[in-house]
Amino acid sequence: MTAPRHFLEVDDLDANELLTVLDLARLPDPPPVLAGKGVALLFEKPSARTRNSTEVAVFELGGHPVTMRGEEVGIDTRETAEDLTRTLACFHIAIAARVFDHAHLERMAAVSSVPVVNLLSDRGHPCQALADLLTLHDRWGSFEGRTLAWVGDGNNVCQSLIRAAALTGMRVQVATPDGYAPDPAGAAVLTHDPAEAVKGADAVFTDTWASMGQEDEAAARRTAFAGFTVDDALMAQAKADALFLHCLPAHRGEEVVPSVLDGPQSVVWPEAENRLHAIRGLFLFLFGTA
Repeated sequence: MTAPRHFLEVDDLDANELLTVLDLARLPDPPPVLAGKGVALLFEKPSARTRNSTEVAVFELGGHPVTMRGEEVGIDTRETAEDLTRTLACFHIAIAARVFDHAHLERMAAVSSVPVVNLLSDRGHPCQALADLLTLHDRWGSFEGRTLAWVGDGNNVCQSLIRAAALTGMRVQVATPDGYAPDPAGAAVLTHDPAEAVKGADAVFTDTWASMGQEDEAAARRTAFAGFTVDDALMAQAKADALFLHCLPAHRGEEVVPSVLDGPQSVVWPEAENRLHAIRGLFLFLFGTA
């Protein structure tokens, strides 16, 4: 029996496989590779884009998404992560999960007879990285010679973006306050100066300063991140045609001002739409296109 192909982080794909996923994401009439099959979707955290994009992708490929909240299954409270995974694998062709603790995904993958897909964890958001790459490639046609800038928290989204950039040969410049750098930082160039990070960048990224589960840190983080708002003056330090990206939801006036989020350089809505195309491309890669 062939071992299942898991997707816990974006560099579980190699560079060529990543480009294949992006090509598959663009198929106008994808084949129904999930016809008659169920896909388990587990959400320990609330979700808008991830849940909608994944459910619709499964439907478009002929499958049936079964969405569960964390309290319904109770990982390590109602039953162990391993027992839950073995059970879900009896019914579904894949298990996709949005969890607080990345270790749960690793434990699930260790015993699963079907692919396990990371829909978000504290360590990474690889499906978001796929959508970001798809958005950039659609506009540039190539990643060669491009520089990405990240301004804000070196969080899970940032970490997956760094890994994705390494696969595609892009340079990443990351500006965070002291104590908020990405870990691991990989080959990213780190600074505490947002202007230094965005200088000469082809695309500027940010995200909320306090993620889900960090609500009690929000006030302290607003203080720590003072000066890290992406505004028009900061965007002017990047290339004149630089793109602005944000995984959403956005806190307008905190990490980004409305004139940037809604401005002509912003591609946040195509980026959001590409969450659907990217996860569909990933499923096509995992389960074949014939």
